[in-house]
Amino acid sequence: MSNEWKVICKVEDIPVLGARVIQRADQPNVAIFRNSEDKVFALLDRCPHKGGPLSQGIVFGERVACPLHNWSIEMQSGCAVAPDEGCTQSFSVKVEAGSVYLDAVELATPAAPFLPAGSANAGEAAAA
Repeated sequence: MSNEWKVICKVEDIPVLGARVIQRADQPNVAIFRNSEDKVFALLDRCPHKGGPLSQGIVFGERVACPLHNWSIEMQSGCAVAPDEGCTQSFSVKVEAGSVYLDAVELATPAAPFLPAGSANAGEAAAA
């Protein structure tokens, strides 16, 4: 399956150690992050813990700290760093000639329903 790349912005449009939010109709937003080495990552703008806006978090290395409860999320995988557990959706990113591309199919795919980490529903879903 090949990717359908869509130009989103320029790398310089994303603040260093910060994020830019991509609005999606009827879907949770996507946050595009840029670290100090100009590596670019894209995650669903929703912490797996309580749904905090990751785009407002602090970027360090290849992680972002959620602004609500300081969970560290690996930007490559979207997964929380132990001892915390849970993952948010990550998106394929391509940077070419200073432009940031995301996969149009991934962007159009509905996000999974949000189940806060540690909630009874999340546990039942994991046990099923």
